[in-house]
Amino acid sequence: MAARTVAVVGASTDRSKFGNKAVRAYDRQGWEVYPVNPQVDEIEGFQTYPSVDQIPARLDRVAVYVPPTVGVKLLPSIAAMRPGELFINPGAESMELLEEARRLGLDPILACSIVDIGESPDALP
Repeated sequence: MAARTVAVVGASTDRSKFGNKAVRAYDRQGWEVYPVNPQVDEIEGFQTYPSVDQIPARLDRVAVYVPPTVGVKLLPSIAAMRPGELFINPGAESMELLEEARRLGLDPILACSIVDIGESPDALP
Protein backbone atom coordinates (compact mmCIF):
# COMPACT_ATOMS: atom_id res chain seq x y z
CA MET A 1 0.00 0.00 0.00
CA ALA A 2 1.30 3.44 -0.91
CA ALA A 3 2.09 5.92 1.84
CA ARG A 4 -0.61 8.43 2.64
CA THR A 5 0.14 11.97 1.50
CA VAL A 6 -0.09 15.16 3.56
CA ALA A 7 0.53 18.82 2.87
CA VAL A 8 1.63 20.73 5.97
CA VAL A 9 0.56 24.32 5.31
CA GLY A 10 2.65 26.63 7.45
CA ALA A 11 5.56 24.21 7.77
CA SER A 12 8.40 25.86 9.65
CA THR A 13 12.16 25.49 10.01
CA ASP A 14 11.72 26.32 13.74
CA ARG A 15 11.62 22.95 15.50
CA SER A 16 9.61 24.42 18.40
CA LYS A 17 6.69 25.35 16.10
CA PHE A 18 3.81 22.98 15.45
CA GLY A 19 4.30 23.48 11.70
CA ASN A 20 7.68 21.76 12.11
CA LYS A 21 6.54 19.15 14.63
CA ALA A 22 3.82 18.10 12.17
CA VAL A 23 6.37 17.49 9.40
CA ARG A 24 8.39 15.27 11.74
CA ALA A 25 5.34 13.50 13.20
CA TYR A 26 3.89 12.60 9.79
CA ASP A 27 7.31 11.43 8.62
CA ARG A 28 7.68 9.21 11.71
CA GLN A 29 4.28 7.68 10.96
CA GLY A 30 5.28 6.85 7.37
CA TRP A 31 3.35 9.56 5.54
CA GLU A 32 4.65 11.18 2.35
CA VAL A 33 5.13 14.77 3.55
CA TYR A 34 4.81 17.93 1.45
CA PRO A 35 5.73 21.01 3.50
CA VAL A 36 4.18 24.25 2.24
CA ASN A 37 6.18 27.42 2.90
CA PRO A 38 6.95 29.96 0.17
CA GLN A 39 9.99 31.36 2.01
CA VAL A 40 12.32 28.34 2.24
CA ASP A 41 13.46 25.54 -0.08
CA GLU A 42 13.49 22.66 2.41
CA ILE A 43 12.29 21.73 5.88
CA GLU A 44 13.58 18.69 7.77
CA GLY A 45 15.07 17.35 4.53
CA PHE A 46 11.85 17.68 2.52
CA GLN A 47 11.48 19.94 -0.51
CA THR A 48 8.99 22.68 0.26
CA TYR A 49 6.30 24.02 -2.04
CA PRO A 50 5.21 27.66 -2.26
CA SER A 51 1.53 26.67 -2.38
CA VAL A 52 -0.63 23.57 -2.06
CA ASP A 53 -1.67 23.64 -5.71
CA GLN A 54 1.96 23.15 -6.79
CA ILE A 55 2.29 19.78 -5.05
CA PRO A 56 2.64 17.02 -7.69
CA ALA A 57 0.56 14.43 -5.83
CA ARG A 58 -2.99 13.63 -4.83
CA LEU A 59 -3.35 14.71 -1.21
CA ASP A 60 -4.99 12.48 1.36
CA ARG A 61 -4.81 15.29 3.90
CA VAL A 62 -4.02 18.98 4.24
CA ALA A 63 -3.02 20.13 7.74
CA VAL A 64 -3.22 23.91 8.25
CA TYR A 65 -0.87 25.66 10.69
CA VAL A 66 -1.17 29.30 9.61
CA PRO A 67 -3.18 32.16 11.16
CA PRO A 68 -6.82 32.24 10.04
CA THR A 69 -6.36 35.43 7.99
CA VAL A 70 -3.68 33.67 5.94
CA GLY A 71 -5.59 30.38 5.80
CA VAL A 72 -8.68 32.02 4.28
CA LYS A 73 -6.56 33.29 1.38
CA LEU A 74 -5.12 29.80 0.82
CA LEU A 75 -8.45 27.94 0.80
CA PRO A 76 -9.10 28.28 -2.97
CA SER A 77 -5.78 26.58 -3.81
CA ILE A 78 -6.48 23.89 -1.19
CA ALA A 79 -9.98 23.31 -2.57
CA ALA A 80 -8.55 23.03 -6.11
CA MET A 81 -6.49 20.02 -4.96
CA ARG A 82 -9.59 18.24 -3.57
CA PRO A 83 -7.82 16.69 -0.56
CA GLY A 84 -9.37 13.75 1.25
CA GLU A 85 -9.28 15.63 4.57
CA LEU A 86 -8.70 19.19 5.74
CA PHE A 87 -7.41 19.54 9.30
CA ILE A 88 -7.61 23.01 10.81
CA ASN A 89 -5.27 22.88 13.79
CA PRO A 90 -5.75 24.82 17.03
CA GLY A 91 -5.02 28.51 16.46
CA ALA A 92 -5.65 28.30 12.71
CA GLU A 93 -9.44 28.46 12.97
CA SER A 94 -11.92 31.30 12.65
CA MET A 95 -15.61 31.42 11.77
CA GLU A 96 -14.73 33.12 8.48
CA LEU A 97 -12.24 30.38 7.57
CA LEU A 98 -14.65 27.56 8.45
CA GLU A 99 -17.52 29.15 6.53
CA GLU A 100 -15.34 29.75 3.47
CA ALA A 101 -13.95 26.20 3.59
CA ARG A 102 -17.48 24.80 3.62
CA ARG A 103 -18.57 27.18 0.83
CA LEU A 104 -15.70 25.79 -1.28
CA GLY A 105 -16.87 22.22 -0.69
CA LEU A 106 -14.34 21.31 1.97
CA ASP A 107 -15.32 19.61 5.24
CA PRO A 108 -12.92 21.08 7.80
CA ILE A 109 -11.91 18.98 10.81
CA LEU A 110 -11.09 21.08 13.89
CA ALA A 111 -8.46 19.03 15.71
CA CYS A 112 -4.75 18.59 16.23
CA SER A 113 -3.61 16.52 13.28
CA ILE A 114 -0.45 15.44 15.14
CA VAL A 115 -2.54 13.81 17.87
CA ASP A 116 -4.86 12.32 15.21
CA ILE A 117 -2.00 10.25 13.77
CA GLY A 118 -0.98 8.94 17.19
CA GLU A 119 1.87 11.30 18.02
CA SER A 120 2.25 13.76 20.89
CA PRO A 121 3.52 17.26 20.09
CA ASP A 122 5.29 17.24 23.49
CA ALA A 123 7.26 14.15 22.44
CA LEU A 124 8.75 16.05 19.48
CA PRO A 125 11.49 18.27 20.95
